[in-house]
Amino acid sequence: MSGVPVLREKISQKISELYGKKYDPDSEITVTSGATEALYAAISTVVNPGDEVIVFEPAYDSYLPAIELNGGITKFIQLKFPEYSVDWDLVRDTITDKTRLIIINSPHNPTGTILTIDDLKELSDVVKDREIFILSDEVYEHIVFDGQKHESISSFEELAKRSFVVSSFGKTYHATGWKIGYCVAPRPLMAEFQKIRQFVTFTTNTPMQYAIADILDKRDLYLNLSGFYQQKRDLFLKLIEKSRFKAVKCSGTYFQMLDYSSISDEKDMAFAELLTKKHGVAAIPPSVFYDGRDDNKVLRFCFAKKDDTLEEAADILCKI
Repeated sequence: MSGVPVLREKISQKISELYGKKYDPDSEITVTSGATEALYAAISTVVNPGDEVIVFEPAYDSYLPAIELNGGITKFIQLKFPEYSVDWDLVRDTITDKTRLIIINSPHNPTGTILTIDDLKELSDVVKDREIFILSDEVYEHIVFDGQKHESISSFEELAKRSFVVSSFGKTYHATGWKIGYCVAPRPLMAEFQKIRQFVTFTTNTPMQYAIADILDKRDLYLNLSGFYQQKRDLFLKLIEKSRFKAVKCSGTYFQMLDYSSISDEKDMAFAELLTKKHGVAAIPPSVFYDGRDDNKVLRFCFAKKDDTLEEAADILCKI
């Protein structure tokens, strides 16, 4: 149920080498059918009716439904635009005696920002002496740009001992359809996690697990992923330099936020529809990632495309 042994062992080795944290492959690692299943199981493990969960928005769309299905109450904190940074004083003000879980996501979908060492130090201070768990969504851990470094919760012992860390092989190896992810956590948390997970999918596709275990030995494939996607990002940004779109800083993932406020006053949903229907370029309106439907006149574009696709799209955008 927890995954084939060879894959769990290699996950443990990878985390140890990259982040300096040794997870027991037999009791602290579970292979899941994608990261979304791991997120659901982790939330279900610790959230009970009436518990409060802090979520930073814009937020990946699976968090809220999982919280609500478990009777939890979501407390949203907006990331500060345009940097999409965390207001840690606001986090402190939001915490109550009912706060059970804080969900973080770095590199962040949809904004492409990353949490720094200082952010994680602030988080550590926030939860110190409190019975609050952390769920760290790190599925884009190997896609970080401009010489920056992904800071994993696993590297911070005081945080790791209360945290579920979730990642995905789909993002790392261009195999999203395989649906292979994993969760790591201290033994007591993982034991409870597995009680939930056994009634979701119970087990994950075995041949794909062996394939992932085999390719994990080829470290260059995932350690060079940042460079691969940074070339895509840089190409896309260069191609739209003469457009009226303004790029918002992207430090990771394969998503680029573009400010269209100099082009239109339309809400992001309406402008995204216009782009798709009239111009043939699809983008995601980030307001759908907000509970309050905030609208900063930006759209999320995916640059995980062939270069000729990026060139064709950029040519269209430059004419708008």
